[in-house]
Amino acid sequence: MDRSHRRRETVAATLTALGLCTGVWLIDNSPEDSSPPQPSPAEAVRPDRAEKPSGVEPLPSSVPVRVRIPAISVDAPVTGLGLERDGSLQTPPEADANLTGWYRDGTSPGAPGTAIIAGHVDNTEGPSVFYGLGSLKKGNTVAVDRADGRSAVFTIHAVEVHDREDFPDDKVYGPSSRPELRVITCGGGYSAAEGYQGNVVVYAHLTGTR
Repeated sequence: MDRSHRRRETVAATLTALGLCTGVWLIDNSPEDSSPPQPSPAEAVRPDRAEKPSGVEPLPSSVPVRVRIPAISVDAPVTGLGLERDGSLQTPPEADANLTGWYRDGTSPGAPGTAIIAGHVDNTEGPSVFYGLGSLKKGNTVAVDRADGRSAVFTIHAVEVHDREDFPDDKVYGPSSRPELRVITCGGGYSAAEGYQGNVVVYAHLTGTR
């Protein structure tokens, strides 16, 4: 098994674990009134979508420092995430509702490949940074500011929700020949006993730099 394949398997183990969010805020609130928005089937990846070059020159690797999603008023810092001893992905501290995390051993946003940014949907106090992720639409943008002073601008081509028991690992974070981004939080159905049942995943590709 080569190193790149081992890394993809490691990433698979980490992101599936994001579905284990407890939804602690929803325990004391009515899910009908308070549950986060979920994407409609119209926002799903088209089965025949070809991975076409965007015509934008990829960026070299650089650490992301901020993510901005204007359509849902997200403007948040990015912290690096590693792996726990059990192989699961670390998560940003829950107490900071406006903090996101980047898998630092993976692809840098704007470089060729699939970059991963994750964040909480809620905490004990209420909605967190990615609470509105499921309301995003195709054509919305995600900008990632980087430590090198450049910004990578991605255009969303799909938003989906995946059950944690049937998470499509390769589809979500498999390799890509062009710069792509996945933005992930907890979502799907909610149970007070088990928490969120899956993940909301935003699929985006690089369409600009500045």
